[in-house]
Amino acid sequence: MASKKAYLDHLRKVSLFSACSQKDLEKIAKAGDEVVMPAGSLIVDQGQTGREAFVVLEGSVMVKRNGKKVASLGPGTVVGELSLLDHGPRTATVICESDCTLLLLSQRHFMAVLDDVPSMAHKLLASLAGRIRDLDRQYYG
Repeated sequence: MASKKAYLDHLRKVSLFSACSQKDLEKIAKAGDEVVMPAGSLIVDQGQTGREAFVVLEGSVMVKRNGKKVASLGPGTVVGELSLLDHGPRTATVICESDCTLLLLSQRHFMAVLDDVPSMAHKLLASLAGRIRDLDRQYYG
């Protein structure tokens, strides 16, 4: 089982949470559940409806889009964050490349944190806007 400090260290690296304070990160960590999954486990399946995100604490995961590998991600990265926010379909499939320890953030618990700390929603919106701007620059120049 990872320590609370390890959770915070990993959450701090997640771009979605980059503007969050230490106190905000502690609330997010408390709302999550640690899960251990063996190599080869399916974490999320492209096209399926999602209600949670996963922060990689230990191990590595492979991200596939339309059957093609697009990334390998390790500790301090998050997968499923779009479905966490909008309950929409998964945009990729994610599989454990090795044995993994993940922090599961359910939509219900995460939204309760946002309801409790409304200013955190402002920080998340600003972070998402920055990511959209980056993608816009990449696509349009």
